[in-house]
Amino acid sequence: MSLITVGTMAFDAIETPFGKVDKIVGGSATYVAYAASNFVNDVKQISIIGYDFPTEELEELKSRGVKVDGVEMITDKKSFFWSGKYHTDMNTRDTLVTDLNVLADFNPIVPESYQGAEFLMLGNLMPKLQMSVINQLKVRPKLIVMDTMNFWMDIALDDLKEVLTKVDVLLVNDGEARQLSNEVSLVKAAKKIMTMGPKFLIIKKGEHGALLFHENHVFYAPALPLEEVFDPTGAGDTFAGGFIGHLAKTKDISFENMKTAIIVGSAMASYCVEKFGPERLKEVNKADIQSRIDEFVQLVSFDIDLV
Repeated sequence: MSLITVGTMAFDAIETPFGKVDKIVGGSATYVAYAASNFVNDVKQISIIGYDFPTEELEELKSRGVKVDGVEMITDKKSFFWSGKYHTDMNTRDTLVTDLNVLADFNPIVPESYQGAEFLMLGNLMPKLQMSVINQLKVRPKLIVMDTMNFWMDIALDDLKEVLTKVDVLLVNDGEARQLSNEVSLVKAAKKIMTMGPKFLIIKKGEHGALLFHENHVFYAPALPLEEVFDPTGAGDTFAGGFIGHLAKTKDISFENMKTAIIVGSAMASYCVEKFGPERLKEVNKADIQSRIDEFVQLVSFDIDLV
């Protein structure tokens, strides 16, 4: 049940209505690894960091079974840095700073020890880099999951569409699904996107949950109502980590099991937003995760008796 994760390991500066942090560890691969390591004890990380990335963060990841052989360190450059400010609704944000730093030099290399992994999670990255990782694998994984965003649809649409032909599951939000498909209806958008390659499509709707599409089947998972959301940064990546972590643990990639995986991913994301950065993810244990999953079950459980 080995899993390769590809994405950024970075620093974020975040401001929300609940507070701000000037510098905290972030990045798509970081969140995926912290979430997935609750389910898989062989997470193989591929990323790039600068000289300033904390050694203690790498040690923390390694203590959770995350392999960092595929994490390249550039000793004379800083790590990728992003700064953003969230609006009052916490669903919209303004990007203030994007410093690529080492990310400008990223050429992901799959170590020999990573070959044969059964699951691949392609975090949000330049589509050419995602394709590069796929092409380096000698044996196609059992499942390839891909995350992307509107930025790549704006500047690298052809490359993105090429990667879509190689993946099994695509993760996007509702706005990105509409942009990619040129359809307003999410049902029509899903059908169109699935003709591009992915057999499964997950459309994330933030505080309104997520939709899973496969052929003519649709599953909706609500988001857990939370009293306080401190920081939505990384929630989507944490969702992805919980989702693929559960699939890798069970080795079951059926539509029915993906329903469960979406609930697991949603449970992990609900913890992520409770503190800035991945700090809350470092605290939760398996009992906490099970308790949160049980809350989701209660949220959608009902009896009906039509007379």
